[in-house]
Amino acid sequence: MNAAANLNLGIIGNCTIGALIDASARLVWCCMPRFDADPVFHALLDSADGIGDDGSSQVVLMGCVKTEQSYDENTAILRTRLFDDQGGAVEITDFAPRYFRHDRAFRPMLLVRRVRPIQGAPRIRLVVRPRADWGRTTLARSRGSNHLRFIGPDLTIRLTTDAPITYILDETAFTLSGTINLLLGTDEPLEGGVDETARHLEEHTAHYWRQWSRRLAVPLEWQTAVIRAAITLKLCLFEETGAIVAAMTTSIPEAPGSERNWDYRYCWLRDAFFVVRALNSLSEVGTMEDYLRWLRDAVGSTVGEHIQPLYGIGLERHIPERVIEHLGGYLGHRPVRVGNQAAEHFQHDVYGNIVLGAAQSFHDHRLLRRGTREEFELLERVGERAFAIHDQPDAGMWELRTRARVHTSSVLMNWAACDRLAKIAETFDLAERAAFWHARAELIRHKLLERSWSEERQSFVESFGGRELDASVLLMAEVGMIDPMDPRFIATVDALEATLCDGPYMRRYEAPDDFGLPETSFNICAFWRIDALARIGRKAQAREIFNALLVVRNPLGLLSEDTHPVTGELWGNFPQTYSMVGIINAAMRLSEPWDSRI
Repeated sequence: MNAAANLNLGIIGNCTIGALIDASARLVWCCMPRFDADPVFHALLDSADGIGDDGSSQVVLMGCVKTEQSYDENTAILRTRLFDDQGGAVEITDFAPRYFRHDRAFRPMLLVRRVRPIQGAPRIRLVVRPRADWGRTTLARSRGSNHLRFIGPDLTIRLTTDAPITYILDETAFTLSGTINLLLGTDEPLEGGVDETARHLEEHTAHYWRQWSRRLAVPLEWQTAVIRAAITLKLCLFEETGAIVAAMTTSIPEAPGSERNWDYRYCWLRDAFFVVRALNSLSEVGTMEDYLRWLRDAVGSTVGEHIQPLYGIGLERHIPERVIEHLGGYLGHRPVRVGNQAAEHFQHDVYGNIVLGAAQSFHDHRLLRRGTREEFELLERVGERAFAIHDQPDAGMWELRTRARVHTSSVLMNWAACDRLAKIAETFDLAERAAFWHARAELIRHKLLERSWSEERQSFVESFGGRELDASVLLMAEVGMIDPMDPRFIATVDALEATLCDGPYMRRYEAPDDFGLPETSFNICAFWRIDALARIGRKAQAREIFNALLVVRNPLGLLSEDTHPVTGELWGNFPQTYSMVGIINAAMRLSEPWDSRI
């Protein structure tokens, strides 16, 4: 019987491709040649009856009774150990090569899998069944002396290996007497020997990640959690263009049977800002520099026009949403969606997220390329748009599909756009422009504080003149719009805790949306709560909640979008950048200082 799917998955990648691997070393999700492409391995989304062989790559240990899995410390190299009932065991090492070669990043479309016996005489069976067209098409195969080619309508991939080709073709079990290597990727021959190449790639990739992690300015406490979160965020960067995807997957439902199944393999300007901000807090500014390349192109192509909340990682503006009818879905939860209708929405917080995402480049002297006067002028046009629509209805940051209001969170980000533009103008000694943007920011701030406050609820609420509670108003303190010790903000925290929280968990909002009442906790909201509690002096409570949230991470330290407050089960797309950002932000906010112990 096929094993049930779950989100106890590890991610490997190299900022060109990414893949998800379960606790039994089954490669269950991978898109090639980029994150938002047709999946080569799609088994995760056809798992109503468990994870099958089609659309997966597996090392099957005969008589397997136990598994162990971990990352090599401070790397994106994943090791899975399988133990059989006869005393045999194997170790599978999975990674995607990434390191610097010839003064530039070497990140090929390539997955490397190394399999070695670690005790006894284990017998294994190799399964490699890539598919095309969302699993509809079985790829034609052609054999070479030490490789297999899988030939698809749009992509041909090559498996180069020193394992017996016949055994792979026939999926025949055999005794593993020494290390074997499987290199799956572009249809190009290797320059060197298979084992030599795989070993070389592993050594250099390990060195890259350890050096990258070594440069992070981590907090004293929770270092392991923060480093894993940072590496995961880095893996969600499509370095070729600089786009950052919200998650690697599509259509993992937010809750069982909810049909809240969305495709997150695109670049949301909102999510990307929070990723950049979190990594910047660790002094990892390289991701921001890559993202700013993408952001300049996104903004530059739409000056004076409506700016979408999300784009494709290649700046695609048209991302039509459709349903893949033949796939059974994650654990049988349909539909499987490709594309995202939210690209058509008007979400007015996007303008603030653009300015916030770019602001540090005008202040940070470490950057190889700092923001210029010309780029400031480009951002001013974004600010003009932010001001023009700051009190107009939109779909809001939660992307409501059938309801438009003047959302507090959108107005807040319009304020942030004007506020940060004023501060950027000051760096250029443009006193007149600084005064201009300060005045606009203050106008929006006054309007927001007055019209989003509900005397009835004793809280800031989700929209102007509304009465419903929404976790997004907690961002008012995080972006600096209100003093967190303001009695109205403290009252808001109290109201949200009483209405939206289940222990350490927090829902997004209390009102029904297009699909009814939310059932699961939205992980980033719980982290916003932690930030707010710390700011208002309730640090002990914030630490307690943070430690509780760390417990519900999967065994490899990763989080999806949502957590079920009763079962603690992870739901939603995976790994979710928003959630991993929350881990970093909370640790940085709550950790004791280094000088308290050294």
